[in-house]
This record gives sequence, structure tokens and C-alpha cells, in this order.
Amino acid sequence: MGVHLQEVALFLRFRSLSMLNHVPHHFLFLFLMFLVISSAVVQFFPDVFIAVERFGTRLAERKRLCIILLATTAVVFRVILLLVVPIPHPEIHDEFSYLLAGDTFAHGRLTNPPHPMAAYFDTFHVIQNPTYMSIYPPAQGVALGLGQLLGHPWIGVLLSVSVMTGIILWALQAWFPARWALLGGIFVLLQTAISGYWINSYWGGAVAATGGALVFGALPRIIRSCRPRDAIILGLGASILANSRPFEGLIFCLPAFAVHVVWIFGRHRPPLHRMILHIVLPFCAVIALCVCFMGYYNFRLTGHPSLFAYVLNVRSHFAIPQLAWEKSTTPFHFKNPQFEAYYNHWWPAMAWPKGRPNNISHLALAFGLDSWRFTFFYLYPGFLIAILAAPWILRDRRMRFPIAQLLCCFAGFLLVAWFQAHYAAALTATTFALVVQGFRHIRHCHIFKRPQGVYLTQALVVTALLLSPFHNHDPLPPMAYRQEIEAELASQPGKALVVVHYSSHHDPSQEWVFNNADIDHEQAVWARDIPGVSLQPLFAYFRDRRIWFVDPDENPPKISPYEPSKH
Repeated sequence: MGVHLQEVALFLRFRSLSMLNHVPHHFLFLFLMFLVISSAVVQFFPDVFIAVERFGTRLAERKRLCIILLATTAVVFRVILLLVVPIPHPEIHDEFSYLLAGDTFAHGRLTNPPHPMAAYFDTFHVIQNPTYMSIYPPAQGVALGLGQLLGHPWIGVLLSVSVMTGIILWALQAWFPARWALLGGIFVLLQTAISGYWINSYWGGAVAATGGALVFGALPRIIRSCRPRDAIILGLGASILANSRPFEGLIFCLPAFAVHVVWIFGRHRPPLHRMILHIVLPFCAVIALCVCFMGYYNFRLTGHPSLFAYVLNVRSHFAIPQLAWEKSTTPFHFKNPQFEAYYNHWWPAMAWPKGRPNNISHLALAFGLDSWRFTFFYLYPGFLIAILAAPWILRDRRMRFPIAQLLCCFAGFLLVAWFQAHYAAALTATTFALVVQGFRHIRHCHIFKRPQGVYLTQALVVTALLLSPFHNHDPLPPMAYRQEIEAELASQPGKALVVVHYSSHHDPSQEWVFNNADIDHEQAVWARDIPGVSLQPLFAYFRDRRIWFVDPDENPPKISPYEPSKH
């Protein structure tokens, strides 16, 4: 068994690291083709683009209308794409965990009581005791729960992405002239809101990006106007980050709080009593409510106000730490072979892929890997052009804070064992602020006294529009058979108990055993066959259900009725 697990771990490590160097050539080909076409159109029909820009400039001045229009456009575009890209099915551990949270909230509960048969249902990123719930912070689950109440959890994803695009436009309006802010909002829409894994999965990203945008947009407004409303928005943004990506959110907020401290003690501060009444008290009130909620939520899940479900799970499963300053512990061992494979082979092989950040070379390698993943999601391919304007951006005084925030967050990412694009979701507004500033500088470039910068930026915007339906940043294969089996069982009379039997070479990143909040009342309940553990208590508990066995590692996966003589 150990040999098979090591082979699985080595295979997964090779596959993951090779993906870091993988660039979808068909996507790059599409980009180059669209760029050539767009460049030709821009050159041959300059008057059309001048008219479009004039209309956009007039529209951008109606700031609230633009926010509503952009948020609505995100929904309309993705709904149209349903004709060719249907509502996604969950594929990854994290997605099922978030969906459990969403189902729990949709049932009007913060958590669920532990199940008597929890040993058979134990799965990744879910705690079974002292309560049964997702280990992740609740914000993404709230969005999915809202979507479920409206008809489907994915509606919550769609709405969260719609809100994200509108709020990011609101944030950029505090940093740029209205027309450039609108262009930045359009960039966000085209790059992240129409296709890609944020909108086509349940992992999240948009919720944390909304929190980050609220913080990013409130900062200059507070300094300019000192209004209580903006302080409340700042607190709301920080609260969303605390309940979606708490570690990364804290790092993201540190530069903003530092700017506020400098402003409070600076020469141009408002009168002290006004600052306390308009900024400090409203912000602290929101944060106090957030802390109270988080403490109560933790208490309901784990029994301790300061103990997060995520931390409880890490302490009982991960021997290799997830944060740089933590020490490795003795490996945990599990009766469940899939847990043994994941926590003692998969995770040690995947965590810190280039070593812990304890020397300069490891820091440089980790920074490079994180930068590539970040760049590939947020900038690739068309918005990479903004990097050419880096010499001008670095000299912009107004861009000092976004640059400092970006660098601070990337320093924080080096302290975490693994990195995905949605870990940096709070930086979305900050990143596109820098992209917009880059386009502003490039637009003024002239070659042989011709405004080539204008043509180039116009062509890139058109290219981004044409390319927007084709983003696909999720390289993992779908678990389509699980969805087909679940749909087939749902169409049959009576309820089902599905026992999943894995082979010794099973890929632990593709887990089939996940359930919703109310296990006993589900149409199909998924359980695992654990070597050496009798299934009879499980069968006795669900004696009124028809029992099925699934072999996911068959090609194709095989489902068959339970026959006592064979099991």
C-alpha cells in the first residue's frame, strides 16, 4: 500500500509542477489572432473608436449608473454563455466543503450536529466533531446559501461576481478620473467575471475581492472627506476579508491601516474630535460587531470562541505546517487510506514545492512561483502590456500605496505553503488600478510622431473583449461520472446509500465522499468503504435505503447494487 501511495504523491507533484510551466497554446494563439484583427480594425476605423470613447467618457461621469450597468453586464454575459458553458459541477475538495457551508446556512443553521455514522462520512476540509461543518470561513458559504435559496448555489457565485465588478468600479472611481475608472472596471469584467474558475466553480474569489475593493476604495475617500459612511465601508471590507480570507486579508489591510495612522498623526489631519466621531468610532463599531460574530461562530462550530474550525482541522491532520514559522510534527495516521495518501504523501510532496522560505534562494523561487500563478490569472495575456509602463508607474506618487500593498501581500504569500489565485483575491482592485495606470502611460506613447499608444491600447481592449469567453484557469479534470451517478440515483424511487470503494492507486485529489448538511434526509448519501472497518453499523442505520457500491477507479467508474455475498 505504501508503494502505491508514494507513486500517487510523486505523480501529483510532477503534474502540479508541470502545470506551473504550462501555457495553453490555443489560448495564446487566440490572443495573437484577435490582437492582429483588433489592430487592423482600430487602424482602419479610427473615427468609430473616437466616438465610442467620447460616449464612454460621458457615460463614466454618471458613476452610480455605471456601477449598476457593469454589475448587470456581468450577469447578462455569463447567462448568455450558459448556452455553451453550463452551470458548473463541483470537482475539488474545497468546492464541496463550501457547498456544505452554503447548504447549512440555507437551512437556517450555523453548523450541524455530529452524525452517529461520522466515521464513514469523514472527508476533506470538513470537521465531523464537535459539529459537522465546513472548515472554511463563512463568507463564501453565505453567498452559496443565498444562491441555493434562489434556486441553485451557483446563482450565489454569479451574484457575488456581479457585486465584485460593481464594487471594484466604485473603488477605482476614488483613484482615477471617471473614464479611466470605468475602463478598469471593464478590465475586471473581461478578465475574471465572464469565464475562468472564479465564475465556473464554487471556490470563491469574488467575495474576498469585494472586501478588498471596499478597503481600497474607502481609503482615499476617508482622507479626502472624513465621512462616517466611508469609515463604515472600510470596516465592512475588513470584516468581509476576515470572514473569507483572514490571513491574506490581514496582510492586505496592514498598509491601509498604516496610511490611516500616518494621516491621523500628520499635519493635514482634521480636528481630533471630528476624526474620532466620524472615523474611529464608526470603524471600531463595525469591527467590534465582526469580532463578536466570529467569536460566536467559532463557539458554535468548535466550542471555543478563539478556535477556528480550520485551525482545529489542521491540528489534527497536517504534520507539515501551512505557515512558515510553524514546526513540523509527527505524522498523523488514519484508518482511511485516502487520508493517509493525502495528508502524509500528497501534502508533504506539494507543500513548500521549492522548500521552506529559510534562505534567499528558496525565497526567490517561491516568489517566482507565486508571481507566475498570480500573473497568469490576473494579467495573462493582454494586460501584461502594463508591465512595460513600470518605470513610469514607479514614479507616480499616487501609485505608491497600491505598489506597497502589492509588495506587502506578496511578502505575506511567501509565509504560506501553497498559493492559488483566489488567495490574492483581495488584491484584485489594487492590481487593476496598476493596470489602468499602465494603460494611461502607454496611451501617450508616440512612434514616428504617430499615436501608436492609442492604437495599441484600443486594440488590447477589443482583444480582451473577444477573448473574455475563453479564459479557463482550472487545469484539473472534472468528476463528471459522480454527477451522472448522483443524477441517476435522484431519478429513481426511494433513497440510496452509496458506498465508495477506492483502489490502492486512487488519486486523493478526486474525492467522491461528500454530503450536504442534512445527511439523513438526502436522496443519496455517500459513504466510504474503510479497510478493516465493518460496514454493518452503517447498513443497519440506513436499513431503509437501497445500497449501492461505486468503484471510482474503474474505467469508466462502476456502480452496482450491494450483494452481501460479494462484500
